[in-house]
Parts: sequence; C-alpha cells; structure tokens
Amino acid sequence: MSTATPTPSGDDRTIAVLAHLSPIIALVLTAGWLSWVGPLIVWAIWRDRSPLVRTAAATSFNFNLTIWVAFVVGWICIFTVILIPVGLILFVVPGILQFVFSILGALRASRGESYRYPLQIPILH
Repeated sequence: MSTATPTPSGDDRTIAVLAHLSPIIALVLTAGWLSWVGPLIVWAIWRDRSPLVRTAAATSFNFNLTIWVAFVVGWICIFTVILIPVGLILFVVPGILQFVFSILGALRASRGESYRYPLQIPILH
C-alpha cells in the first residue's frame, strides 16, 4: 500500500497560488491594511477543497495577520515620535518579508507543495 499523497489538481494549485498572492494585491490596493482578507476569503470559500488549498490559505492568513500586527505597532511607534526609528523598521522589514514570503509560497503552491511561513500567529488551521 502506497502512502504517497495524490498530486493536487491544476485548479487546486491555482487557488493555493491565489491565497499566497492575494496579500500582495491587497497591499497595493489598500496600502497594506487589508492584506489578510484575501487569504481569509480563500480559506472560507475553498478550505474543504483540498489539503493544499486549506494549508495555503490558513498559513497565508496567519502570516499576513502577523505582518498586519507589526504594521499597527509601527504606526503606534510613529505617533509616539521618540520611537519613529522603530516604527520605520516595523514598516520596512515586515513589508519586505510579506512580499518575499508570499512569492515563495506562490511558487511552492504552483508546484503543488505546501509552504509554511516562518513567522505567524497560528489562528487558522
């Protein structure tokens, strides 16, 4: 008996890629404020479609929520004036990580592989 997992369909891979890339699209459209909404929508609609789609949407949501929290803390630091350097770091570093890790996740999903983001608040599974 084989324990190999079945290869995800092309549609499943496309939806998983969408889950990983939707935060970048939202980053452009909403200046980063709603980057977690795309993966949440994908998770809510297609979470029972396949393990690849469920994992892609859940991990993308968890990671982008973590990035969103960093942005909020960055804004708070900016408003305190004395913590402006910390606030700027909390805008730049998470923004770069969000872009890079979303692309890596999309590339893995396009090959039918799961991608686990390195930094995330585990909310969705």
